[in-house]
Amino acid sequence: MFNELSEINSRPKPYEYYTAADLWTDEYTSGRMLEYHLDDSVDAASRNRRFIDRSAEWIIQFFKLGPGSKVIDFGCGPGLYTSRLARCGADVTGIDFSKRSLDYAAEEARRDNLNINYIHSNYLEYETEEKFDLATMIMCDFTALSPAQRGLMLGRFHKMLKRGGAVLLDVYSLNYFRSVQEKAVYEHNMMDKFWSGGDCYTFLNTFKYEEEKLLLDKYVIYSKTDKRVVYNWFQCFSEDTIKEELGNNNFMMKEIFSNVAGDDYNPDADEFAVVACND
Repeated sequence: MFNELSEINSRPKPYEYYTAADLWTDEYTSGRMLEYHLDDSVDAASRNRRFIDRSAEWIIQFFKLGPGSKVIDFGCGPGLYTSRLARCGADVTGIDFSKRSLDYAAEEARRDNLNINYIHSNYLEYETEEKFDLATMIMCDFTALSPAQRGLMLGRFHKMLKRGGAVLLDVYSLNYFRSVQEKAVYEHNMMDKFWSGGDCYTFLNTFKYEEEKLLLDKYVIYSKTDKRVVYNWFQCFSEDTIKEELGNNNFMMKEIFSNVAGDDYNPDADEFAVVACND
């Protein structure tokens, strides 16, 4: 038991393990994630509907989207942004590796007569010869990736964008990093049975990596039949570090906002958004 508890509470090296696909493709948890996406009472897997409406309207206006515009949304989930952007007449593509979420998005698009190209793929592996005016990665998905994965994604963005095209990202801030405390929690049926439909016992360790400005929520989940370990990484940025990372990957940071609804930048906020253009 001592050895098992030691392993449960062990601190991995930064980005030593990556389990994002498990979270989104597991039959049970992908269903719970879809529920969170569609639950307008919480800002969990997605932000609330009022914010998304305001955000999509700002994106359309800021990037001058309309008929003839081509947009690609990485990590589109159940189409909360893609459907809104398509309504302005833009040619929209959405990529996600949750088939359950894409099935929902595609059904909503059919119902509303929206022509959206949904692609079931791990966006780290997706390639296309198409060229886009705008690439988006929203809900801080970019911060869940390792430095190598982020470089890969920026390379893909650069290749997919038209000359003068833009990318819109939101990221966690250093203010958020400072606000988080390390902790170890044990709970029966944590998060209202998020991890399993049956009884389960979950250990949650939150780790901080001061040098890297990196956070980790490590979940160790025991059910009657198996054990799962899920690693959720959160890279936190300053204005200077995201600008440097973009610059190292052939992007120029054009503007910075508090969020993807275009609110004025607030250095004390937990998140911020950046618009970058390919050089």
